Amino acid sequence: MTGTMQATLPPPSVIPTFWPIITTTSAMTDSSSQHPPGSTTPPSTTTPGSPVPGMPAPASTAPAGIRPAGDLRQERLRAQIRALSGYAVYAVLALALWAASHGSTTLGLTPTAAQAAVLVLFTIGAWAFGLFPEPITTLTFFLLAVLLHVAKPEVIFAGFHSAAWWLVFGGAVTGIAVRTTGLGTKLAATLFALKRPTYPRYVASVMVACVGLAFVMPSTTGRILLLIPIVLALADRIGLTEGRRGRTGLVMTVAAASYMPPTTILPANIPNSVLMGAADSFYGVKLHYAPYLLLHFPVLGALKAAILVWAICRLFPDNGPLENAKDTVAPPLSGDARRLSVLLALALAGFATDAWHGISPAWISVAAAIICLLPAIHIVTPKTFTERMHITPLVYVAGFLGVGAVVADTGLGEKLARLCLDAVGMMPGTPVINAAWLIVIGAAIGLVATLPGLPAVLTPLAGQLSVASGLPLYTVLMLQVPVFSTVLLPYQSPPMMIAMHLGGVGMRDGTRLTVLMTVITLALLFPLDYLWWRVLGMLP
Repeated sequence: MTGTMQATLPPPSVIPTFWPIITTTSAMTDSSSQHPPGSTTPPSTTTPGSPVPGMPAPASTAPAGIRPAGDLRQERLRAQIRALSGYAVYAVLALALWAASHGSTTLGLTPTAAQAAVLVLFTIGAWAFGLFPEPITTLTFFLLAVLLHVAKPEVIFAGFHSAAWWLVFGGAVTGIAVRTTGLGTKLAATLFALKRPTYPRYVASVMVACVGLAFVMPSTTGRILLLIPIVLALADRIGLTEGRRGRTGLVMTVAAASYMPPTTILPANIPNSVLMGAADSFYGVKLHYAPYLLLHFPVLGALKAAILVWAICRLFPDNGPLENAKDTVAPPLSGDARRLSVLLALALAGFATDAWHGISPAWISVAAAIICLLPAIHIVTPKTFTERMHITPLVYVAGFLGVGAVVADTGLGEKLARLCLDAVGMMPGTPVINAAWLIVIGAAIGLVATLPGLPAVLTPLAGQLSVASGLPLYTVLMLQVPVFSTVLLPYQSPPMMIAMHLGGVGMRDGTRLTVLMTVITLALLFPLDYLWWRVLGMLP
């Protein structure tokens, strides 16, 4: 990308020097190309850059590949404004950190905890609104957290030695292998072969594949790392090249469908797995597969998946022509592709049976990556690994895991939950209102602690919340599911952010989808979910 831009757009410092020369040369060429007197063809029809009768005049006569000076000046001005805005944000951050270290007792926070809160809010805000390109925000968090001693280094950098980080690393290597061996193109042609191919049908088929895979593969990130290369190969195969809205729609389908509906399947996601373990650890409440699925999947799983298809087709429409995949014959599998298919089948079997053999999907993913890199296997060469392995997603993954660890270590999440509980003042005897307040409290904590960390914060408080609301403990525990299944901003769901990074989708497009789905969930799905819970006797 960078190399392409440098080839088509000269540096701003060079443009003003030769721009007048280009303009003069163009004018001389136009003058010399005039027809001689007596010609029957009007000069205006042959003069390059001149307006055509009945048509609007072109905005510029600059040669192709050279941008007008006015556009370049505006771009430089916007770049300067962005740079000044970044300096202003850092100045505000410095002032907030100074204020937090000198006057935080009113909130019951120590100066260190207050600085941690400011740093966490800054990091989350910068991610949510895209204030800085990655990995600037994440590296700023790491640097300031260490310098301010908001937590121990092993807590701040917890992401780098977490299983989730190594799962992403291993999946990135196998993703490179899927793309370079041609296996992704073959799988896309096999899995998504449609008799009547249309863009909405492709979105729906990807949705079904993502939700269906959640029943057999418990790792959200693993599913994303497996499906993203295949879906990108599908997009290339049907002509959805980079920049087309349909390609963005397919990537966002994988991102949303791999996280949102599977939160209703036990244990397909990290939040519900954490909830299952914490409920048993703190209260001896065991969550079982079938009752959990019956309570949550019909509305927040199946119906939300159908609405996601509609929302993606509306937000990212693509009415352009699609190449007929039937006319494009997929090349036969190479030896590397056949070896990789066997390796991925074994890895998928390991992912699906991790509860039986006890080996984390992360280490299975790393083992698969090592095999791909072995010289004897030769699926991914060192040169390919060096050129195609991108560090930015890995830094980002370590960043949001580190933020979650700092929030947990400093007690910010629990503090926020208690402040919210004291503020709302729930009264027994109003179950609907109290259930709504519990969802609001969970949503507020999810904005700070991110959704995977939500059960770890709320579950220890479930007993207190049950007493305050008058709701059964099991109901209070289950009310966490509607919260962590609803993503307001993409940064709240690390797997979604990973999918967006790997698929080349920006924060703005991801936010458009998550905000729309949040509005639909609040207006439609939550009321329907309440009625469904009433039918099952979960709410009075």
